[in-house]
Amino acid sequence: MKKVFIAPAKINLCLHVLGRREDGYHELAMAMQRVDLCDAVEIELSDRSGVRVACPGIELPPGRENIAAQAAQLILDEAGSAVGVDIHIIKHIPVAAGLGGGSSDAATVLVGLSDMLGLRPGIGRLQSLGSRLGADVPFFIFKQPAWATGTGTQLERLPALPKVAYLLINPRVAVSTADVYRSLQLTKQGELANLPKFSVMTRDDLCAALHNDLETVVLDRFPQVAAVKERLLKQGALGALMSGSGSTVFGVYPDYGAACVAAEQLAKENDWLIYPVRPL
Repeated sequence: MKKVFIAPAKINLCLHVLGRREDGYHELAMAMQRVDLCDAVEIELSDRSGVRVACPGIELPPGRENIAAQAAQLILDEAGSAVGVDIHIIKHIPVAAGLGGGSSDAATVLVGLSDMLGLRPGIGRLQSLGSRLGADVPFFIFKQPAWATGTGTQLERLPALPKVAYLLINPRVAVSTADVYRSLQLTKQGELANLPKFSVMTRDDLCAALHNDLETVVLDRFPQVAAVKERLLKQGALGALMSGSGSTVFGVYPDYGAACVAAEQLAKENDWLIYPVRPL
């Protein structure tokens, strides 16, 4: 049996780092939304035991160290199954870019393989399994725009977001999430952009809430990222923000057509990875 599943990217509409926990993780408050830039994840059941992951053009950690392989093994353990699993990932989401591509692939394996094996663990159980793999994995299982707290795994559905489009730009630099958090100097925070307080959000509300505490580290270390943000604003974006720990920056546009026009112009000027996208 073989099936192909879609694994979407995410952006952080806001990301507040509230403090460092005793377990070494950070306490977060952030708003996340999926977008239609997607990897394709093919899962095939096999008579040959074990889990194998292939991703053309991307060097993946071997065997069970890979997050997609770990996800498959968690489901096999849950099912008490010794069936073999072959996973083939076609990457469209840039790696180490703040878009959650690896976490989305893992969430897709958890959900997809469960379905293929006839399991019905429920969203809560899948999110619990996903939290073992990474803080963003439960969000991708949630499949809704979310306000995330704790380490990012406590999820609350956001109110309806305004109809906008986004332009994602990656300046072709990879940023280590661990290095960014290690370098973050935690200071007294300003007002928290608590998006769930809105019953209806306008574009102005959304753009006013754009905030990322991790920008202070990344923009200083990677001037290419700062240049992308500045260029998006000059190109007519209603707002712009780095997603996650970078290096991708997104601009907010009133509609998909406007995002495509900006993308076409910026593609003439730079060797950046540029993706006009719609929210999911």
